Amino acid sequence: MKISATSDAEPVSRTHVSQGLQLHYLDWGNEGAPVLLLIHGARDHAHSWDWTARALRHTWHVIAPDLRGHGDSQWSPDGAYLSPYHLLDIADLIDTLGDEPVNIVAHSFGGNAGARYAAIFPQRVRKLVLVDALGPSAENRANWAQIGPAKRTREWLDKRRETAARTPRRFASIEEAVGRMAATNRHLSEDQARHLAKHGVRLYSDGYGWKYDPVFGLFLPEDFSVDLAAFWHEISAPTLLCWGAESWTANPATEGAAHFRNQRTLAFEKAGHWLHHDQLDAFLAALREFL
Repeated sequence: MKISATSDAEPVSRTHVSQGLQLHYLDWGNEGAPVLLLIHGARDHAHSWDWTARALRHTWHVIAPDLRGHGDSQWSPDGAYLSPYHLLDIADLIDTLGDEPVNIVAHSFGGNAGARYAAIFPQRVRKLVLVDALGPSAENRANWAQIGPAKRTREWLDKRRETAARTPRRFASIEEAVGRMAATNRHLSEDQARHLAKHGVRLYSDGYGWKYDPVFGLFLPEDFSVDLAAFWHEISAPTLLCWGAESWTANPATEGAAHFRNQRTLAFEKAGHWLHHDQLDAFLAALREFL
């Protein structure tokens, strides 16, 4: 089934407050149905899930949040983007939605908060889908250990100062942003790239720019000081581990899956890191079967 981003179905924009920040989320209706929480990844936004949400909104009460510093959510004034802050935001949102267990589908960095939540609050999560979301590979962690926390922290300080002093990237038009989006992922159709760019930029006084906070993604050593496998061990919910065969991330079947109690791994051919865009129909079929 071909899902169009121009479908008549549109979500309602809502907000909740977490840790003093006003955070935005999309509510696709069907209140009373089981909640399906769609969590995007780094430097992305809630509308990245629009195709998935439209396809599943009649079965689920689909909720797609903008993480702090992303989309239409407020930026952290002090750059508080460590994983535990996102975890608390997700916990606050789920509490806002009610007391019933939820289903979580989380991509990339969003899977960090999603997996941590499922481990800490097992009674609140029915099923968990992690989409290219197991985090840094063993090779990356080994390289970081070799560099050492002191040098990595100095590098973080330098990059943080450089980012604060640098003029954020601007585009003369949305079309220019569409081109940049398409160049990032060669699998995207023109319509997909346009949809993602349209919702990913806002008009500033000096041109169009990405909505996400530019300091996001400058990770401190502390952000990955805890091996996420320690959380994966605690997850009792059935878990589907999705991976794009062309992704830069490690294959969970050979790195990570063994740490989960109850999991299935599924590889998507001709798909990269954003496999839910690259192979939408296959992804939707997998969700329908698993959830």
